[in-house]
Order: sequence, then structure tokens, then C-alpha cells
Amino acid sequence: MSVAYQNAVARMYALGHELQHPPASKFDLAHMQALLSGLENPERRFPSVLIAGTNGKGSTAATLASILATSGLRTGLYTSPHLMRINERIRVDGDAIDDEKFALLHDLVDRTAERLIEDGELASHPSFFEMLTAIAFEYFSTAKLDIAVLEVGMGGRLDATNVVEPRVSVITDISLDHQKFLGDTVAQIAREKAGIIRPGGIVVTLPQAPEANDVIGNAILEKNARAVSAADYVPSLTAHVRPLTTWAGTKTSRYALELMGKEILVETPLLGRHQLRNTALAIATAEQLGAQGFSISPQAIEQGIRRTRWPGRFQVLPPTGARGEVVLDVAHNPAGAWALRSSLSAYYENRRLVMVFGAMRDKAIGEIAEILFPLADLVIATQAENPRSATGEDIREAGARTHTQFELTRSVSAALERACRLAAGEALVVVTGSIYVVGEAMQALGVSPDGQ
Repeated sequence: MSVAYQNAVARMYALGHELQHPPASKFDLAHMQALLSGLENPERRFPSVLIAGTNGKGSTAATLASILATSGLRTGLYTSPHLMRINERIRVDGDAIDDEKFALLHDLVDRTAERLIEDGELASHPSFFEMLTAIAFEYFSTAKLDIAVLEVGMGGRLDATNVVEPRVSVITDISLDHQKFLGDTVAQIAREKAGIIRPGGIVVTLPQAPEANDVIGNAILEKNARAVSAADYVPSLTAHVRPLTTWAGTKTSRYALELMGKEILVETPLLGRHQLRNTALAIATAEQLGAQGFSISPQAIEQGIRRTRWPGRFQVLPPTGARGEVVLDVAHNPAGAWALRSSLSAYYENRRLVMVFGAMRDKAIGEIAEILFPLADLVIATQAENPRSATGEDIREAGARTHTQFELTRSVSAALERACRLAAGEALVVVTGSIYVVGEAMQALGVSPDGQ
């Protein structure tokens, strides 16, 4: 790891956490547009897909990127946040940006920002997320991409990614999260997500909560956009799809699907009923891109889904000599907690659970606790090495009404070691509550952030 790279990452984090509220002057697209203009607009040099939503946007993005890469298209993928290293967020054909390139591009963007501030074109230094997005766009602009898949960081309307002109906009499931920034109701949050819809553009989405449907539908009408429903590709809603079969040995979900006049076998390693919706969105988006001239076949869609890697999302680690089976899931809001609970019920019904749980203090910890904690024989409350982390005492207090047995452990690695020892290879260990907690657990377990 070079000194230049270490300095670049340190300077990025010195800007503050990406979810800290930026100054009002920067909480708009004009700031990001000024920065990109100073860089000669790298975001205009590659076609893109833009994906917004509360839950599932990362899984949808990863699946779509895998389909496109399998189709022989040179594919960029920009996601957030990361599990272990910042480089994970910026990928081309599955490979993360290397340290040297990251450092060089950080220096370019940083120097450009300082020049723009001196010239009065920027009021203040770009935020963490603005910097990172500009680095990603610069990287993609020189990588000779055929297409980039971009995950919105937060919201949509004012997110730094929303400066592109996407070939397709995608909206995944919407629920309450980041209320401090996006609004207190699903309708208000949906209004922010719908900000990625372009006049006359294509929008791929699925039916969901009525209040979100109303907002998205009205935005589509107002902008004369074309709505594409992915509902035909969700097994439970499609008559010609055979019943979903779970192959417990390989931990994948398989079902047949008719696509472009051919039958394919969808086999996704992303587990859980909710992932069928995300896979459907990726399929529908790939089909729309195919209609625009991108070379995408049913066979490439089938193979691309099978090759998808998106670690930390109901990721099942098989038992080893040192420990039993472990499930890693980043569920960080009530909707994610319900999805995790559903998956645990489907795959591990009547299995004893020891849960390692940590969360950021701005999350709905009490509600998440009431959803998940009753499943566990024991919850080991812990905290990630992040200034936003809730303490173990905070978690125990928030989950007091569940009457769950608690232990408190200061570090994720110690909590994981304790959980594996108590499980004794018999109970299932579940690590959840935050992407940062899951990332530290993966590091302790020696699991790659590339999902291998």
C-alpha cells in the first residue's frame, strides 16, 4: 500500500463522513456540476444506468453489471458504501480500482477543486461523496467503457450521481431511511428517489407501497417518461414460471423464466425472497438496454445472474474446522430487517441463533431490534470502528422491550469470536445491523470483499 494511496484515503476521510449533512450551499447539483465542469465533464464520456431506492439498489446494480460484463460489454460499477476498502466502490468488469490509480485520480480531483475554489467557481471543498463520485467518473471516462452502472448514494434528486443522463433509470423498493435528509414519510422519500427520472426517459420499477407508487407514477406522467414494470420477471407474479426451488446445498435460488422468446434458468446466489425483485429489475433493465442496441442475449442474462457477487447480503459462510455456519447481512433499516427475518425463516427454520448486532446510532434501532432480536437465543451487542456507531448499551436499551438475553462486547472481532464459541458449531451465527459491522466481521474471518 503506497504512501500516496494512504494519504489520498486519509484526505478523503478528513472531509467527514459521507452522510454528515453538507452545508446548504453544497446540498444541490450545482456544486457537483461545477466540479465536473472543471474536469471537462468526464460523466458525459460513457453511457450509464442510474439506480435509486432504499433497499436493493446495490444488489440490482451488481446483478445488472454482471449481466452486462458477461455480455462482453466493458462495464463500470459504482456503489456505496464499502465493506472493507474504499476501492470496492469503483469497479470495471468486477475488478476494483487499484491503489495507484485511485491516488492519482484523487490528486487530480483535489487539485481541480482547489483551483475552482480560488477562481470563485466553488464555494467550498467538495464533500466525501462528491469527491469519490468525481474520481469514479474520471476513472470510467478513461477506461473505454461500453456502459456504467451507477448506484445513487442517498436520495436521488440531489445526489452527486444525478448529473448523468442515464439510458435507463431504475427505482428499487422504497421505505423509511435517512429521514433526516430525505423526509419523514415514504411519499417524501419517494419524491427524492423519483428525481432520477428524465423527461422522455425510461424508468424500470416494480409495484410497491401505494404512497411510493403514487409519487413515482405522477413523476413519470409529469416528465412524459416511459414506465417499464419488472413484475413479469418476479416468479410469484408470473404464471409461466415454475415454483421457486431452494437448493440448500449450494444456497442459490432457481426458477425458470421466459425471456426474449426463450426459456432461461435463473440461478441467483443472492438469497432471500426480496432478491427476486432485485433480480427482476436487473433483467428488465438489461432487456431495455438490449432494445437500445447493446448486445445482450438471454444466455448472457442467465450466466450473468449466476456469476453475480454481492457480499454481505445474506452471505452464507459454510462451517470450517474452527467455527460453524455464519450468515452475514447488512440489514440496517426496518425493511432490511424484515427481509433478513424472512430469509432466516426460509433457510433456517427452527435453527438456534446467536446474533452479533451493531448499528449506527441514527438508525431505527428499536424497530430493527423488535423485528430481529426475538429470533435469537442471545444477542451480542457491539460497535464498529465508526464515529456514528451506537454503543452496546444503546442497543441493549433500544431492544429492552424484546426481553432478549444480551451480552455487550466492545469490538466486532471479539463479539464474533464469542458468538462462534457459544454457538459451538450447532447454533447459527448471524452478523447484522450495519455494513460497517459486517465489513469488520469479514475482515476478522478473512473473507474477501470481492465475494470469492
